[in-house]
Amino acid sequence: MNAITIIIILIVVGALAGAVLLIVTGIKRAKGQDEDPLAARLAEFSQRGDVVSLEQIELSQPFMDRVILPIVHRLGEMSSRFTPQHVLEQTRKKLELAGNPGRIDASTFMVLHFVMAGVFGGLVLLLSLGSKTFTLPVKMLLVLVFTLLGYFFPDLYLKSKIDSRQKQVRKAMPDALDLLTICVEAGLGFDAALAKVNEKWDNELSMALGRVIREIQLGKLRRDALRDMAERLGIAEMTSFVAAVIQSEMLGVSMAKVLRIQSDQMRVKRRQRAEEEAHKAPIKMIIPLGIFVFPSLMIVLLTPAGLKLWRSLSSLI
Repeated sequence: MNAITIIIILIVVGALAGAVLLIVTGIKRAKGQDEDPLAARLAEFSQRGDVVSLEQIELSQPFMDRVILPIVHRLGEMSSRFTPQHVLEQTRKKLELAGNPGRIDASTFMVLHFVMAGVFGGLVLLLSLGSKTFTLPVKMLLVLVFTLLGYFFPDLYLKSKIDSRQKQVRKAMPDALDLLTICVEAGLGFDAALAKVNEKWDNELSMALGRVIREIQLGKLRRDALRDMAERLGIAEMTSFVAAVIQSEMLGVSMAKVLRIQSDQMRVKRRQRAEEEAHKAPIKMIIPLGIFVFPSLMIVLLTPAGLKLWRSLSSLI
């Protein structure tokens, strides 16, 4: 094993370690994002009645919280210095639209691009070293292609999460608006009706409404909380619903009538989307039919005729 191979293996191992590090960091932040580990450790020592110094409390924390998490956070801060501000803002918006999977910030997500590029490119390079099938230019082309694929992989994953979240919200909106309408017509206030929807289901829409309720309880105006929710979801149906609710509140229109109209509209739109997907199905089926079904049918139908024709020609010859 020469020196170049050893260097490549070290690079791949470092890239894999970086990817695992970022994933573990995201999981740790997702589990303890609302809790300060130092404060929790201080409260634990206080309950025991032990008298300890701040240095002892810090050293008693896990290695991940003391060393790894600050290093990753520092790398994210360093990357944010060299990243344009509008790129960071766009990344933050995309993370909000996706529901912020992993609970990572925009700077850490930017670092993840380079880590995944190193992982994809390094693995392909490591696998191609022992292969004699491809030439050196082909190997370098494969490494370049997979490196670019790894760089754009976080964006592709984030785009899929955004589409999945928006699809779940669109699917749940008619039923949620029906429940809102029933609750408001039964005499509940709009905030209490939102709380009922939050208690009824456990999906992306109910979590978004739960965040609205918490923001209102903290003193935020209802219309501002609803507008922020519409921006975080990024779908036209929610934007029109929020606009209708705010307008009815400002003009004094009956909230129950507005919710009933919005519920009917959402149900019609959901039926139209289902019909649109049904019309797209035959076109989408052409490719799998042409690749998998038609060749099999041709083999099954034409093979007996081909064999008989071959035997007839053989007898004549």
